[in-house]
Amino acid sequence: MADSNTGQANGFKTTRRAVLGAVGAGGIAGVAGCLSDIGGGGGGSDTVKYGVLNPMTGPYAGLAKEQRKGAKLAVKTINDSDEYDFTIDAQYGDTQADAETGQQEARKLVEQHGASFVMGAISSSVALGLNEFATEESVVYSPGAAAIPITGANCNKYVFRCETNTAQIAEACSEWTLNNLGSNVWFHIADYAYGKSVLSEWRSRMKGSSADFSEAGVTRAKLGAKNFDSFISQIKNSDADVVVVGSTGGDLIEFLNQANAQGLTDQKKVMTTTGSFQVIRGALGEKADGVYSGTRYVPKIDAGDNQEFVEAYKSANDSEPGNFARVAYDSIRMVANGIKEAGSTDPDDVADTLGGLKMQSLFGENEFRSCDHQAKNPVWVGQNVYESGPMADVKLIEKVSGDDAIPPCDQTGCQL
Repeated sequence: MADSNTGQANGFKTTRRAVLGAVGAGGIAGVAGCLSDIGGGGGGSDTVKYGVLNPMTGPYAGLAKEQRKGAKLAVKTINDSDEYDFTIDAQYGDTQADAETGQQEARKLVEQHGASFVMGAISSSVALGLNEFATEESVVYSPGAAAIPITGANCNKYVFRCETNTAQIAEACSEWTLNNLGSNVWFHIADYAYGKSVLSEWRSRMKGSSADFSEAGVTRAKLGAKNFDSFISQIKNSDADVVVVGSTGGDLIEFLNQANAQGLTDQKKVMTTTGSFQVIRGALGEKADGVYSGTRYVPKIDAGDNQEFVEAYKSANDSEPGNFARVAYDSIRMVANGIKEAGSTDPDDVADTLGGLKMQSLFGENEFRSCDHQAKNPVWVGQNVYESGPMADVKLIEKVSGDDAIPPCDQTGCQL
């Protein structure tokens, strides 16, 4: 539990870190604010300082807007609820999809705002940097990125991921792809942590599958690349049946736009890891038609309290939520449930409590698995189907449960 240098009100512990952070940010008044019911809502008397880091500029800016909206809705929901004996005071930063900037912004939120809990990032390279920051500063961190090392080889006590990782997507979709789209596979990835993780996870599962598999080739594009002509030509001239694309955001939009213009999507089946994302479908319009995707979330999913979340999000933002809003909302809410269960705002107490704690999420009952702190999310095989309007719909073809999608603990590389 928290150390002896903690304040306590109504039986709820407040961390020494939060008090010191408040002193730095606002002097004695800041300390008083930390221990009083500021911010309204809720029934409690303590304030949890949160830092939310989104890449509001850079190649993932479109995704970041949605992530931030989801985070703000989570904060409002918790602060308005009588379930929690605390309120959340959140401050926001821009990682610019850059690892060094991400750590600088995180440090600012911890040192100036007094944050003991951090959520965010979309770039896996940024998230891996924040993993290190979390253990150095003893803050609980919830990544918004998917590369397996985040809760794999680079896991640590303080990192709890609500985002679905690349291994879960590969586990659910790789063999299905071989059985239904083709056995001769070309991999095209964005050449950084996320794309490399996609390649590793899909390739290993396809090699180990009972289905026929051969590798036609691999192309790698720099993050933020704009011209994919040479890659598309190589893929078109190959004998590949299917292209597995491991990229997201602007990289995937540019690739699919150019692949469509050059006839690749008519010639080869295309399986993506993020093509069902709302921002991708919105940018592509009818060009998204026919593209397959490992699907992490769509608003129509009828599970948990997802439909209440969708209505609240629509009311606040006049649009439907996508995966990044879902991740931010559930990340903050699931950590809040850990704070409530621990009866403490101390990150060490919360980290000790969260692993294996069963709680409700937008997917229904969920948990951060004790062995690697990865949420046990379901995955769907989906296909974009365009009929009319601004974007294609997502047809859900096959669901894989959270228990079946998540790899065994001994395969993750995590040592906790």
